[in-house]
Amino acid sequence: MRLNIKSIALITVPKIKHSDSNNFFLLCGPCAIEGEDMALRIAEKVVSITDKLEIPYVFKGSFKKANRSRVDSFTGIGDEKALKILRKVSETFDIPTVTDIHEVSDASKASHYVDVLQIPAFLVRQTDLVVAAAKTGKVVNLKKGQFMSPEAMKHAVQKVKDAGNENAWITDRGTMFGYQDMIVDFRGIPTMRQYAPTVLDVTHSLQQPNQSIGVTGGRPEMIETIARAGVVNNVDGLFIETHFDPSNAKSDGANMLHLDNLEGLLTNLVAIRKLVNSF
Repeated sequence: MRLNIKSIALITVPKIKHSDSNNFFLLCGPCAIEGEDMALRIAEKVVSITDKLEIPYVFKGSFKKANRSRVDSFTGIGDEKALKILRKVSETFDIPTVTDIHEVSDASKASHYVDVLQIPAFLVRQTDLVVAAAKTGKVVNLKKGQFMSPEAMKHAVQKVKDAGNENAWITDRGTMFGYQDMIVDFRGIPTMRQYAPTVLDVTHSLQQPNQSIGVTGGRPEMIETIARAGVVNNVDGLFIETHFDPSNAKSDGANMLHLDNLEGLLTNLVAIRKLVNSF
């Protein structure tokens, strides 16, 4: 079952551009909001690229990080401060934004600032959280748990619908492969597209969690490989975290794409999508 990107995935997202193109849509930005200047700098660059390539774009940034390996890891600059930065990004560049939530109270709070609410993979089975997000009326992006099968995601989508919200996406961020590695099972893309528009989280799928030093590792050199495979398999959207200085990013720098490499990657992926659409 091939879902229509424009009519199902994007039509309810405010400020979305290029929704009539045949391209995948893109969720892209830093892992966490570290400050206003960095967020605006990244957004400006991604907007210029996606406008040039006619890719529908949603700016991504976490207003806080609740799932950390160590108690001294970076968690954020303050909830309201980060959410206001997300709103400024949206207003400055006239684009939609997405952020993840971790507690029921976050749903209502974040919904006043962003257009898409994201449920983290470790929390996607938390019914109260999913329902609270759904009841805001925002698009709900459900990240597949690393411990879940693609088929199990139909129940998470159904929770959103049962709460009166038809606007759910699924994002695959890989499946645990042993204790310290992830793998993407591309068979899951057509399966999950039966339930909702499906996004491939390219960068988180390349994480290497549970490192003994307490910091998640990653394999950013594989980003293009995973992204190409997703596009070939008709994924509706791509999720890519990027930063102009990944080695000094405060969260998930080990698996992020350097901002300087984004345009070349997306140019190649758009070419592949055009070829796939020709069949």
